[in-house]
Formats: sequence, structure tokens, C-alpha cells
Amino acid sequence: MSSDRRLWLKGLAALPLAGVLPVAADELDAIRKRGRLRIAVYNDFPPYSANAKGIDAEVGRALAEKLGLTAEVVGFNADEDMSDDLRNMVWKGHYLGTQPADVMMHVPVDEHLAKQNDKVRIFGPYHRESIAIARNPAKVQRVVGSAAVALEVFTREKIGVELATLSDHFLLSALNGRLRENVVHFKSNGEAAKSLVSGGIAAIMGPRAELEAALQGQSGFSIDTVEMPELRVGNWPIGMAVKAEEMDLASALSKAVVELKNDGTIAGIFKRHGITHQPG
Repeated sequence: MSSDRRLWLKGLAALPLAGVLPVAADELDAIRKRGRLRIAVYNDFPPYSANAKGIDAEVGRALAEKLGLTAEVVGFNADEDMSDDLRNMVWKGHYLGTQPADVMMHVPVDEHLAKQNDKVRIFGPYHRESIAIARNPAKVQRVVGSAAVALEVFTREKIGVELATLSDHFLLSALNGRLRENVVHFKSNGEAAKSLVSGGIAAIMGPRAELEAALQGQSGFSIDTVEMPELRVGNWPIGMAVKAEEMDLASALSKAVVELKNDGTIAGIFKRHGITHQPG
């Protein structure tokens, strides 16, 4: 995927210079003149962002500081899908009047997503998220091997999942649908964690960072990254997005995120939140 992504970025860079570079330079100059970087983060998305706080908000502030700017962190509600979010917060704005940000955090650095959204530039991975299972070890042993072996326990034990997520779709289709009766849906991984702690379910499947955040302060539970051949997307890099023509801004932010990874700033942000950091 990384080689394909380089080709995609190269393709964007090959756009007619007369129509692209002046706009990008003017936009970055305008940001520097106002002295403020407008950063979009999701609302109600712990541990990454909530009430303009969290990991993504702190990474955004660190990026702004690297650029010599003040951070203006703007929270927004997720729309139907990532393409809607990119439209609302990066290149167009919301129909209710919300203006787009200079940069949006927590965007999967994914070739397919990039091709679907040619009005934005996706780059700068600062973390690699992975699918994991949080479990009560007295009821569920470490989930390893093929799905037929690893998930067989959930024909007997209940497993929680956030509704309409990758983990949800995977579990409902696994083992030819044999797990369906024991897949319990929740509004969030936080709600699922409450049920795990109370004994209502034996495990949860979801993004590792969200599970770690939801179970902070709780003892007696294990969280294991899921590795099985049937799970086609088990991990993915998380980065950011700007308008496609803003190459100067993307370049400055890319340089800043590399420096923040190299000097330990990003790892330190994750550590303060009690989350395992995996470099993007």
C-alpha cells in the first residue's frame, strides 16, 4: 500500500503548477498572517477527542506550535461516512454553516479513501490503530489463530461490539454467521466496557485505543491485538487531511509530524492518556 500511496501523491504533485502552487502558497501565507491554525477533531470520540481535548487535539496543538502558530481546535460531529466528514471539515464546509478547518485530524491514510476524495490531500500518519479484543480471561482465552479456532468460544460466550463498525461487520459474518446470537451491540465501546465489567458480556472487539481508554482503572481484563487471516483490515495508519491544492501546508505539517515523532512528543501524548502508541 505504501508504494501505491507514493504514486498517488506523485500524481497530485503533477497537477498543472499554474493552477495549484500559487493557491497553496497564498493559503499558507494567510494562515501565518492570522497566526492561527484551525484544527478539526471529532466530538465524543475518546480517547482521541472530546470537548476539544484528547490525543488528536493535543497532537494538533503540538503541530501548530511547531509551525509557530496558535491552535484553534474545532470539534465536529461525525456524518454518515469519512467522505462526508472530509467535505464538511476540509474542502467545502457544512450546509448548516460550519466553515472548513485548515487541517482535519484522525483521517485514515488509505489509498482507496484518497482516490475517492480527490479534493483533499491525506498524509502525515502519527499512529497506527489496530483491532483488538478486550476480554475476561476467566471466560475467554487469548484469541489466536484462524477465525474458526479463535472465535469458536463466542458460540457460547457473548461478545460486545459498537454498532455499524468494522468489528461489527466482521463478527456478524464470521463462522458463516454462527456468532450472530452472541454478538451484543452497543452505542459505543464505552458502553460495551461497562457491560464487560458488570459481567454482561465476556469480551469486546474494537479499536485498541478505544478499548484501552474505556477500561482504564479496571483490573482483571486483558486486551490483545487481533491477528487472523480472515480479518482483512486489522490495522491502519491515522493521519490528517488538508485541501488537495494546499501542498505547502501539507509539506509543513508533514515535516512537523516527523519531528514530533522523532523527539518523542507524540509518544508522550499517548502515554499521558494511558494509550499504547504504535507509530504510523
